[in-house]
This record gives sequence, C-alpha cells and structure tokens, in this order.
Amino acid sequence: MAIHLNTNGFGSIQFYGITQDPETHSYMMVLEYAAGGNLREYLKINNINWDQKLYNLYGLSFRLKNIHKLDIVHQDFHPGNILSSNFKVTIKISDFGLSKLIGINPNNPEKKNIFGVLPYIAPEVLSGDEEYTKAADVYSFGIIAYEMVTSFPPYPDISHDKDLAMKICNGLRPKIPFHTPKLITRMIMRCWDARVTHRPTFEELFDELKKYRKDYDNKDSEIRIQIENSEKLSKNLGLINSTTTTPLNYKTHPQAIYTSRLLNFSKLSKPKNEENFEKELEELTKSTSALSIIASKLHVPNF
Repeated sequence: MAIHLNTNGFGSIQFYGITQDPETHSYMMVLEYAAGGNLREYLKINNINWDQKLYNLYGLSFRLKNIHKLDIVHQDFHPGNILSSNFKVTIKISDFGLSKLIGINPNNPEKKNIFGVLPYIAPEVLSGDEEYTKAADVYSFGIIAYEMVTSFPPYPDISHDKDLAMKICNGLRPKIPFHTPKLITRMIMRCWDARVTHRPTFEELFDELKKYRKDYDNKDSEIRIQIENSEKLSKNLGLINSTTTTPLNYKTHPQAIYTSRLLNFSKLSKPKNEENFEKELEELTKSTSALSIIASKLHVPNF
C-alpha cells in the first residue's frame, strides 16, 4: 500500500485512501474506478489502429519511466494490471502488491518461488539467476508491446508450465509477424534480450516512442512508411487466406494461464538467446539505421 501511495501521480491508478469493512473489519484500498477495464480484455474485443498502439506504448513507457525514477520495480507487470477508463485517452498501472524499492529486502531470498504470469516474467527471474530488477520490468514491457502490436497474447496455444519456462530460458520468444514495422520489431527484441545489460531503460524507450509518435504525423517519416507498408501487407494476407487466425477468433489452451499465481521452478538453465537472435537483432539495427539516414536525406522541409 505504501508503494502504491508513493506512485500516486507517477503513473499508477489513483489511490484515494483506505476503508474498513464493518463486519469483517478487513481493510481495503479505495482506488480510482477504471471503467474501461484492463488491457487484456480491451484487446480481446477491440482491433486498435497504429496511432493508438503507438500512443498506448508511449503512455506506458512514460508511466514506467516515472515509477523507475522512484527506484521502484513493479514485479508483476502484465496487461491484467494495465487499466483505463478510456484506452484512447489514458493508460495507468495497478497492483503494486509485489512491488519493492530497489535494495530493500528482496521478496524471493531462496530464488525459487515466483509470483506472476509466466509469459511476462523475465528469464533471469525464472531461472533464479537474478533478483527482479528494472530490466525485468523492461522484459515484461517487451512482451506487452508484442501483445499490443499483434493483439495476440503470448503463447496462447500451449500450456504455461515448467516446460514453457525452460524454453523461455533457452531463448523462446513469441513470433513477431514478418510484416511488423522493423523499428517496432527491433524495439521489442531489445526489450526481451536474454542479455540483461543489453535491454533499454524506460528512459530510452520513452524517447524512442516519443519520436515515433511525433514522426507518425509525417507521411515521409520512416516509421510512417513502415506502418503503411505493414498495413498493406496485413490486408493482402487477410484477403489471400480467409482462414487465418485473427486476434478476435484465436483459441486459448486450457492451461494457458494469464492471471498471477505462485510458480515454483527449479533446475532451469541459465538464460540465453536463440541461436540466430543476436544476428537478427544486429541486422535489424543496421537496416533501420541505414533507412533513417536515407529518410533524413530525402526529407524536404516545408517553407
């Protein structure tokens, strides 16, 4: 409760105070009502456009940037804890029950019991190699960004068990559609890099997404060109194959669990990336850098 209070005005759902049940005498937090529900339920029934995707990702990065400035890590960051009254207007973070101040009494001294939603937990936390850090929140953001971009939850068709945890530690990640804008693909991949020190900070993510938001209004910008090409490819693929699974008709495995729970995994391997991950990321970095240079040379200012 104290941590949630500390984050008031820094990106969390508004905390008004506490109250007590007159019969059970249990205490309860009084929070802002989020009429729009959580992000997971919102994505299930809404096919959002790229303008809103960039806006929501930008908003999330801003919220986490502010929370991390307080030296607070969330530790249970997933779409079920992202709330809003209207996702087209604002986006807020909730459920700081597992959050902690960095350096203050780690919650998992034995590095065995973990509480959260498996697909969003960083591999170094799953394996017990590291405590939950700011970089682990960044990993969660990468998975959330994938979900927001594709409207698919991660690993919906398989059981969320120890076998999946082992695969994640060995480099398994959700498959980003090939027609996704390269700039966005690169950002997501950097977030879920198994090499913790290679992940961006939320300060860096905020700056990157702020630029994409601004450049989106410029039809000659690289992000706008990539998004328009992505939309054309996506539309053509839909016309070619009418049986393709879409975000609004996918089926979920009965053991694909997207609510927080206690996880107890042992003997997981040290986290690593898949064989071609680092090469692919390097090539993406080179290609996006080259395209940015070309775009800047072709840009003609308005007079």
